[in-house]
Order: sequence, then structure tokens, then C-alpha cells
Amino acid sequence: MKLSYNAMRELGIKAFLSAGVPDDTASCVTDALLLAELDGMPSHGFSRIPFYVDQAKTGKVKADARPVVFNPTPAVVCVDACNGYAFPAINEGLKAAIPLAREFGISMVGVRRSHHCGMLGHYVERMAREGLICLAFSNTPSAMAPWGGKLPSYGTNPLAFGCPRSGEDPIVVDMSLSKVARGKIMNAKQKGETTIPEGWALDENGQPTTSPEAALKGTMVPLGDAKGAALALMVEILSASLTGSNHAFEASSFFEAEGPAPGIGQSFIIIDPEKMNPQFPATLERLVAHILSQSGTRLPGSRRFALRESRRGQDLELPDALYEKILARIQK
Repeated sequence: MKLSYNAMRELGIKAFLSAGVPDDTASCVTDALLLAELDGMPSHGFSRIPFYVDQAKTGKVKADARPVVFNPTPAVVCVDACNGYAFPAINEGLKAAIPLAREFGISMVGVRRSHHCGMLGHYVERMAREGLICLAFSNTPSAMAPWGGKLPSYGTNPLAFGCPRSGEDPIVVDMSLSKVARGKIMNAKQKGETTIPEGWALDENGQPTTSPEAALKGTMVPLGDAKGAALALMVEILSASLTGSNHAFEASSFFEAEGPAPGIGQSFIIIDPEKMNPQFPATLERLVAHILSQSGTRLPGSRRFALRESRRGQDLELPDALYEKILARIQK
């Protein structure tokens, strides 16, 4: 199934409205998922709509939640997502943090009682286009065991970094701390694929598996083995312990409609680089020039931006089965 950007957007918004999600929230969530589609990341795009909508209909996600924003100290922004969707809560937190970073040189946002936040790279990119460096962290429901263990204690726990460049697209680093995002395995299962690449996951007995079914019952393999597991612990502390949110092992699944809200957390550190180094743009460009002078190199994020631009104005592909699932939710 091929749909124009506008047709895709209309489809997504209708699906959320059918679940009692207010117009502004439906637009906010749809736009975030659609940007993931443009960036060639369907695992964080419209494949999430059936799960998001089903959870709104059962109350696992509070469809009409309105984020509550408060400042415990002048440079710290706390946001209670109230068990609604993460996107509007994070948007409100970052909007409040931008002027604080410019005033104090640094600010921080902590989001609690949150949900799946899509691609972390989109938030740091937004801050970088405002001239600000941003570090972002999110935990997710349990999917990864500590190194040497079998029980999942961490989520895939993505982290992201955005850095502005003068007159150019920003540098954007966006990674999951599992070897691949769990959504890729869920996508494989949705498509009826019977195998995934070796090295992505372990089964519930801690043994390597190439079965999507067994992988979803087991744990993900951390990026960089023990080092990745240590970084996942760091993200867990910064996003959940620090914000007072559920840890991965306490959070319910993003992929099941029943049960309590996941209640996970996100945190963001926003820095005005020119407060520390007024010559930051020129200093950075010396580093960038040294990197790009070497054949075969590129800056993180550049491929994503190029793909996004190449897909603008083109019809976007949606698997037929997914299209039918979304339509079914609208028609109920």
C-alpha cells in the first residue's frame, strides 16, 4: 500500500481520534510517527499505531491526559505525563527548558509516568536546530539482562546526542543499547518472518536464537556486550531512578493492551555551547573538517537527513496487513 504524506497523516489522526484521543494530541503523536517513516524507521513509525490505539481504548494509556509541568529549581523542568502519550509531555518540557538553557547555560528536563517516546534523535535534533546541545535518555520495559544474567533488568534504553552546526544540519547520534531495537523484532513477527539475524537476541534460557517468537520471550543482546549493559544501567538511572519513574523490570509492555500503564521515564540535558565557549561553532568546525577530509567518512545523522529529504513529496509505503489493522481500529 502506497499513500501520500497527507493521506498517511489523515489515517493516523483518524485512528487516534477513534480511541478518544483529543485532536491536538492525535496530531502530535501522528506527526512524530510519520517523521520516523520519512526517516526510514518503520519500527518507530506507523507500526506502533495499533498498539498505541488499543492501549488508549483500554485505558492503559490515558487518552485525554494533559502534561503537568513544574520547576523544582530555576534550571530544572519536571513533567508528569500523567500516563498519557510521551510526545506531548516531552514537547512541553523541552519548550520550557529552551529559555532556561539560554539563561543559565544548561537546563534539564525529567519526564515521569511516560510512555514510548519514539525516536529520541528527533528531540535532540530539534534542540540542535535551536543552537543547543542536547543529551537524551529513555528507559523502556525490560528486554535486556545485566551482563552475565538471564533475567531482563534493563530496557533497550536508547540514548541520543544532538549538536548544532552553523548553517548545516546538526550532528545527531541516536542509538539503542541493544544490538538492534526491539521494535525490529516485533516488525519481523508482524510480517510473519520466521527468522532474525543471529546475534540479536537470546531465548528465555539465555541461549542465542534466530526466532522472533523466542526472542520476544527472551532478552536482547546488548550493544558491545558488557560495555553496552553498563551503559544501559546508566540510562536506567538517568531516566527512571532520577525522575521517579518505573524501572524497566517494573514497567508493563508497550505491545500489550491490558495491564497497568508502563510509567517509564525520559530525561534531557540541554546546553548552550556558546555560554562556555563563545567560539564554539568555529572550534567544532575544525573537528568536523578533520573528520570529513578522510575518504569514506560521514557525520552521524547525515544519512537520515538525506533519506528524509529524498522521500519528501513521494508516496510512503505501508504494509498491507498494517494498513488493514489501522483501518479496523478506525471502523470499530
